[in-house]
Order: sequence, then C-alpha cells, then structure tokens
Amino acid sequence: MQTHILGYPRIGSQRELKKACEQYWSGKISLDELLETGRTLTLHNWKLQQETGIDLIPCNDFSYYDQVLDMTLAVGAIPPRYQEIASRKTETDLYFAMARGFQQEGLDITAMEMTKWFDTNYHYIVPEFYKNQEFTLFSDRIIQEFIRAKEAGINAKPVIIGLVTYLLLGKEKEEGFDKLDLAQNLLPVYIRILKELEQKGAEYIQFDEPFLAMDLTEKAKETYQFIYAELRKQFPDLKLIIATYFEGVKDNLTLATSLPADVLHIDLVRCPEQLNDVLRVLPKTLSLSLGIVDGRNIWKNNFQKSLQIIERAIRKIGAERIFLATSCSLLHTPIDLDLEKNEHVLYPEIKQWMAFAKQKLSEVVTLKKLASGNANYDALLEYAYNQKAVEDRTVSSLIHNDDVKARAEVITKEETRREHPFSIRKEIQHHVLQLPLFPTTTIGSFPQTKEVRNWRAKFKKGELNAKQYDKLLKQETKRTIRWQEDIGIDVLVHGEFERNDMVEYFGEQLAGFAFTQNGWVQSYGSRCVKPPVIYGDVHRPNPMTVYWSEYAQSLTKKWVKGMLTGPVTILQWSFVRDDQPRSLTCRQIALAIRDEVCDLEKAGIRIIQIDEPAIREGLPLRQSDWQDYLKWAVEAFRISASGVEDATQIHTHMCYSEFNDIIHNIADMDADVITIECSRSQMELLNAFADFKYPNEIGPGVYDIHSPRVPSKEEMVELLKKAQAVIPAEQLWVNPDCGLKTRHWEETEKALIAMVEASKEMSGQFKKEKIEY
Repeated sequence: MQTHILGYPRIGSQRELKKACEQYWSGKISLDELLETGRTLTLHNWKLQQETGIDLIPCNDFSYYDQVLDMTLAVGAIPPRYQEIASRKTETDLYFAMARGFQQEGLDITAMEMTKWFDTNYHYIVPEFYKNQEFTLFSDRIIQEFIRAKEAGINAKPVIIGLVTYLLLGKEKEEGFDKLDLAQNLLPVYIRILKELEQKGAEYIQFDEPFLAMDLTEKAKETYQFIYAELRKQFPDLKLIIATYFEGVKDNLTLATSLPADVLHIDLVRCPEQLNDVLRVLPKTLSLSLGIVDGRNIWKNNFQKSLQIIERAIRKIGAERIFLATSCSLLHTPIDLDLEKNEHVLYPEIKQWMAFAKQKLSEVVTLKKLASGNANYDALLEYAYNQKAVEDRTVSSLIHNDDVKARAEVITKEETRREHPFSIRKEIQHHVLQLPLFPTTTIGSFPQTKEVRNWRAKFKKGELNAKQYDKLLKQETKRTIRWQEDIGIDVLVHGEFERNDMVEYFGEQLAGFAFTQNGWVQSYGSRCVKPPVIYGDVHRPNPMTVYWSEYAQSLTKKWVKGMLTGPVTILQWSFVRDDQPRSLTCRQIALAIRDEVCDLEKAGIRIIQIDEPAIREGLPLRQSDWQDYLKWAVEAFRISASGVEDATQIHTHMCYSEFNDIIHNIADMDADVITIECSRSQMELLNAFADFKYPNEIGPGVYDIHSPRVPSKEEMVELLKKAQAVIPAEQLWVNPDCGLKTRHWEETEKALIAMVEASKEMSGQFKKEKIEY
C-alpha cells in the first residue's frame, strides 16, 4: 500500500500567506519577499509530509489566491479586459488583478466572478469562456513547483485540476456555444504541461475531477472519455490518478472505472457505501485510492472502522493495488492541533476527540502500518489511544442535553409560519417603517480596523477590562451611526465592531460549541476564518445581540437592523458533530436564533436580518438529494424567523449563489427582504427572481466588496437600471454585495456615498417617469 493526500493547507500555521499577500497589496513588501514566503511554506509542507511518512506528496496544491485561478493563468484563459495589464505588469500582478480587480494608473477593471467550491465555504475564481477560445501555456508555475520539489528530495505528485472539471467550473460569457466545446482547444495545453512534467521526472499526476461525483450530461461523459483516451495515448508511461471527492461516483461508476487511468480515488467519508460497488467493477488495471481520513472535518478517525473498510478492499483486490488517503484536500481543515495550548479555550476533553491537517497525515500513515499486518509498538499504542478517545466521546456528558433534545423533537406548524402572508405584512411594514423608494442599507458589518482588532486582542489578553473595551466599542458604534445618518443611508447597522466572525461570534455564546486559537482555514484569497466546533446539543443560555442593537437604536431616530447569522449558515460554516443528523443540529440552532429574534423585537428592533449565505452552498451535490435537504433547511430558517409580529420586517442575505434551480425554495423561506450578491455577475442572478416573479422585496448588490476598487455612482445606476428592467422598482433595495468588515474606511466611505447618490438618482428618475406617464 502507498499513502498520499490530495492537498495540504497553504496559509501557514500563523497565516503567513495571508499576511504576506496583504502586505504586498499595500506595498509594504516586495514581490520577491512575497514569493519567498510562498517558497518557504511549500517547502515546510513537503518536508512535514515526508517526515511523517507520506509516500506520494502533492505539489502545485499551493496557491497565492486560488487553485482554479492558477489553472486559468496556466492555460492563458485571460479575459480580454486584462490584456493591457498583462502587457504592462508582472504575471503576479495580473493574477491578483483578475482576482481582486484593478483601479490605478488610469485603469479601472472589474474582478472576475467568485463562487463557492462545490458545497464548501471555500470560494474560487470562475473561469470566463468565449466561443472558439484559444489557449496557450501562459504560466509554467506547475512545472516550476515540481522542479523545486524534486530538488528538495521530495517524491512529488503534481496536482492539476482535470480538464473537464476545469471547463465545468467556468461560465460561458457569450451565447451560442457550450463550454465543453472548448475541450479540444484546451487539450494541447494540458498535453504540453504533462510533457514538461514527464521530461522533468514526474511519475504520478493527480487530476482532480470532482465532477465525476456530480450529475453529468451525456456530452460531459463523452468529453471525459475522449480526454483521458487522448492523454493515455500521449502518455502511456505516466501514472494518472483521477481524484473524485465530496460525493460518491454512483451513476458515473462505469465511466469512472473505465477511464484509462492508473488509480481512482474515491471519497469514503462522504459516501462509504460506494466501496462495494466500485470493488465489484474495478478493472484489474486500476488501483484504488481509499479516501478514508476526513479532509472536511476535525474529528479523529475511528481506526477500527477504517481498518474494516481497508481489509475489505484488500481481500477483494490485494494490498498492492490500494492507496490510503484523505477523502479530499486538507485545505478545508485547520493546520495543527498541537498549537491549541490554551485549555481555557479548547477543553482537553474535547481536544482529544480532534485531528487537524498535521494529525491527519499521521492518521493516514498509522492506518497503513496497522493494515499491513506487522504494526510496530508505536502504531499499536496509537490504535489504543484512538479507540479510547472514540469511546470517551461517545459517552461524554458534555454532549447531551435532554431539554434541548425534547424541544427540537416537537415543532408545530405555527412555529414555522408568520401570522399572515407577505402581501398583508408588506402593507403593515410600509406603514410602520415609512421607508422611501429604493431604500438604502448595508449588509451589516463595517470595516474592522487595526485599532478595533487591537482592542479585541487586548481585551482577550486582559490588557483592557470589560468597561474599557465596552467604552471603545460604543465610541466606534456611535461614530458609525452618525456617519451613516450624515450620508443619508435609510436603514442603519451598528457596524458589528464587537464581533470577530459572523459565525464564531454566535458560537461563542451558544452552548454546545467549542473554539480554537489557531484553527484557521482559507475562505478566499487572504480571507481566513476560524470555524467553531459543534460538539454537543445547542441552545442559547442568554441574549446575544440585544445589548448592542438597543444601544445603536438609542442613538438615532432612523431604524437600525438587528443582525443575526441564520441556522443553516452557522451549521455550514462550523465543524459539525458527526454523531447525529445535520438536520437535527440545524433545528437546535434555529430554536436558539428564534429566541434571539423574539428578544430583539421586544427590545424595539423592527428590522431584523438573519443572514443565510450558505443555503445554496449546503445543497447536496446530487439533485436527487436536494429536496430532503431543502425541506429541513427552509424549515430551520422559518423556525428562526416566524416568532415575530407582521410589522417586524425580516431580512436575509445570500451571496455567491446560483438561484435558478432553487428559487421556489428561496421564496418558501418567506423573508420580507432578501439581499443578494449581483455586481460581479452584472445582475445576471436577478433573472431567476424575475422569471419566477418573486413576490417579496430584493436588494441586489450594486458593488463588489471583495475587491478594493471603488465603483462610480454611474456604474451603480446602470446596475440598478438593469435590476429595474426585470424587478418592479417598488420591490428594490439598494445595498453592497456583502458585509464591509474586510474593507478599509476610505474606500467604504467613497463607495457608500456613491451608492446613496445612485439610489437618489434612481428614485428621482422613477418619480419623473411616473409623472410623465
């Protein structure tokens, strides 16, 4: 048996990559210094895996921003609007401009679209495709990474996004063609990359093809067959690993096992039941990689159960045809559990149940030793420790709360419905709230400056007491309320300066959650999050946001939104317990959020936003599984939102999602107002709402907060005109794409002032048109 992993986290255990990228973007370090940070991190990751005992070590799994964008640059799929930057700037600056936009030196170029990587909270940059598009080897970083690994003495396995998956991840930017039509144009570039790698001594190549675990059209299946037949013809001696993950191959079983590869990787964490089917039809020429250590969650592997699976595979095909691996890339897990040294943050009893990326490497290697039949003393000792931790977790009193279980078991229909339908609520809310046409608001957070972060750090260290910290936060909140009033925003927010992360903040106040000091994972680019861990039954011991919402509302006569994270998003963006159905955990969270919503209303907060950006992300990868998920996910939102009077306006926010195929489920959530990301797609997402004749109110984002560029008023007016062309003006709100936490105040102020001016211009034009009509 051989061991390998599909990829390793690239941010660094102290988020070195995040810090270096942000310093480079702000001009504080040179390009050479940035690249040196990347080289140091990759070498450390390779050596760690080598020392742990991993046989095949991935290279090209490192990225300065996103692995899909890396592939886009490699094959020269550079959108036309970046050609001038390509001719004037370094390859790295072009790369970051594609990810973040570019607004300097007389150029003003928008960023490429960004969306979720399958059902994870990682975001990738969406490739843009055009009819008859030509490709060329633009960046040779794949080859250079392999050369560096070999020079460092690493048994390196280049990781490349498979050609078909790469095309399916992209978007056609003009009509009249199918992106899969580009496969023949793209294939020569893949062949050139493989030729260079083979010449440099590559033995194994890992092609990531997660779409083989998705619903595929006949054309996609035919493209898979054509591409891999051509690759095998060109490279009879290269050993090709086809990696599937996040789901089972299921109805693609025959296709996946018939492709002319050497190793097929399957995810036995997400879909353990596929093993028997795969073993039944696996040709003798194909080895099998067992994705048996969870690359998506932080719980210890159960060695006993894993060994049973490995032994079943050995009996069927023999140990020499088996590879042991993580289920997917470890990109989605924190880096090192050993860094969690503060027992007051992460209790030792809970910590012993967990494994981060570094520990998962050891799990893969230990499983190989145990399955080989001649395990040494250390491996047997590890097995004993492992089984003790698994047993302790099963019987721990920390996990179970009978009162919470009982409440979640009995939910009445009344608890999932508002008192009256939206058509009636709308009239009541318009009378109570008295908002203008094209009302303006923001999604919630305002810039978390260095000063705000320093206050939080000092408070946690005890350098500021609670009274001092409270005073500073109130000063910042008051300043933000006053500024919003001054520029004319209609519905204000308090800025969320007391909050770290939109999920972590709530998890810290809910029972059943644990936290880490250094459990960072990459969300996109330099954005890292520290997901909480749901280890037990969830409930709300005390109000969580009422104090700050009441304070902010006391400062102004305008409405201030109460800001909450929804139950599905809290679930999706946490590491979730795996000892009960996710639907039950989500229902427990929903009841906790419901209690908070009701308390906010009692405190006089008449507009309450329950963010659910992860609703679409949480969809199972197979459409046949959607309805069960959507039933409990929509129910969870409605439980959280339905305890208030008709006059209280419930908002929700969603970002980076395609809504066409679930629009009726979005409508079933019955939020009074939904705000959505729309600017990068130039309002394309609104078509789903227009075609459906969505009845409730909508706030399409008019500028992209994930880019530092500041759009003009005219640009926002054009986007609003596009929105008004498909959605009645009376239903439209005006807002940014998402929260402003990661932005700087200077760009935020300029953008929001332009946004308010755009709203006023639209309102004036609408009134004029009505009068003329």
